[in-house]
Amino acid sequence: MQIISNVALISINETLILQIISFLIFLFIINRIMFRPLRKVMNERESYIENIQKDIIAAENQFEDLTNQIQAQEKAVRNEAFAQKEQLEASGGQQAAEILASTREEINTLRAEAQKEVDARISAARKYVQKESQDLAKNIIETVLYRSRPS
Repeated sequence: MQIISNVALISINETLILQIISFLIFLFIINRIMFRPLRKVMNERESYIENIQKDIIAAENQFEDLTNQIQAQEKAVRNEAFAQKEQLEASGGQQAAEILASTREEINTLRAEAQKEVDARISAARKYVQKESQDLAKNIIETVLYRSRPS
């Protein structure tokens, strides 16, 4: 059963219909076996990549939040440390002033005691020197008076 008889490169006959039917069957099978699973895998991969990108963005936002929190905590700790440093410096200055005042009082007390002791020694030395000078003057007077008298 030949439909058209033609001596050409392409002839239209029953084999062409069979080839078209077998090609359609092949397309249907290849679509079922290969293209649908391939599209499914490609769609899954795209959704997986989108989820990873969303996770990356969320992680970056979380990282920025944590960085901001850490910077805020660091700033608070630095401010607290500076406040404690100033407080310690003020306390140290006050203690130094107290120590200096007590040392000055102690020095003044020691100076007063030393001055009293020096004054007492000077007074004792003056008394001793005065007594010695009186005795010496007495001896000189006696010696001079006994010599000047005719014996």
